[in-house]
Amino acid sequence: MAEKRITLFAGHYGSGKTNIAVNYAFRLKKAGYPTVIADLDIVNPYFRTKDSELELKEQGIDLICSEFANTNLDIPSLPQTTYRVVHDKSTYAVMDIGGDDAGAVALGRFADAIAAEDNYEMLFVLNFFRPLTRTAEEAYTVLKEIEYASKLKFTGIVNNSNLGELTTAEDVVSTFAEADRLCKMSGLPLKFVSAEKSVCEMLADRSENIFPLELQKKYY
Repeated sequence: MAEKRITLFAGHYGSGKTNIAVNYAFRLKKAGYPTVIADLDIVNPYFRTKDSELELKEQGIDLICSEFANTNLDIPSLPQTTYRVVHDKSTYAVMDIGGDDAGAVALGRFADAIAAEDNYEMLFVLNFFRPLTRTAEEAYTVLKEIEYASKLKFTGIVNNSNLGELTTAEDVVSTFAEADRLCKMSGLPLKFVSAEKSVCEMLADRSENIFPLELQKKYY
């Protein structure tokens, strides 16, 4: 697969972008790419890439995140090693961006370098079952706010609509029309539909570009 060197996942709070970012990093590594994943979420301390630190390390994937992640300290900071994402052209980087426009502000400091290299995908992750993104219009508003805050343009959309462990294949299929409306509204392609593995098995003949997910585990 011809992947961009940097892949960024951004979206509304609770869209599932962190879980997708981790799974995407595993996919890159399995395909033979030297992979690093960076957690730029300085807003929401609960769903973190650090939750998958053990699995990432086992697969030889470097993790860049705040030293305060998964601690009792809520300090909005990024480590200096985050700049490796834009400076080390020998690696393929996955970036988990904070929720909404507030979280996307942290990406701004890297935006010029990412745009200058012009070898990136920035994917808008949405869940139509979440508040504030229940319609294409609402999702489009969030999308544009993130673009403005991050200083980068999205290149595609990921439909990660789900109801957690209660999600059925029919739930996901019910969002296809709204996702299509968002694609037409934004002029962006639908890159893939993501869902937990067992749900994806039932979606195989309902949609192209299905991306099965292993759900993150929390160890604390």
